[in-house]
Amino acid sequence: MPPRQSGTLTEAELRIMNVLWRKGPGTVQQVLDSINLVSSPASSLAYNSVLTTIRVLEKKAYLKHLKDGRAHVYTPLVGQQEATRSEIRHLVSRFFRNSHEELVLNVLEDQGIEPQELARLRQMLDRPDAARPETSRSETAPAGKGRTETK
Repeated sequence: MPPRQSGTLTEAELRIMNVLWRKGPGTVQQVLDSINLVSSPASSLAYNSVLTTIRVLEKKAYLKHLKDGRAHVYTPLVGQQEATRSEIRHLVSRFFRNSHEELVLNVLEDQGIEPQELARLRQMLDRPDAARPETSRSETAPAGKGRTETK
């Protein structure tokens, strides 16, 4: 039995999603060109590598394709903010026993905090709406559910 696919993004998948979030829908060749434009020649990717990764992203429901003649044009089904929040939820559940407070404390202990940043955090925490963050349906839906199509 093949290993179960992770709902989180690998580094290669994230590179592709970043291109599509930044530039909008594109073909495999357009994504490849964008990635190779910012990569060193030694780390450039092959067409088949990008195609394989895009197919995995489609299976994970991060992308969909439409046919344009012979080409497939890939469009994100998941927005960047939604993917970021999903990754953070995954991180919090794996390493911090579902405690966002533990995550924040860990970051603050590891990185330290400048007085200006601390003042900004205090302002955020003192806001009346800070204690009751509103969550959208897509934020509370299980992975793969409640995803919205981006245009």
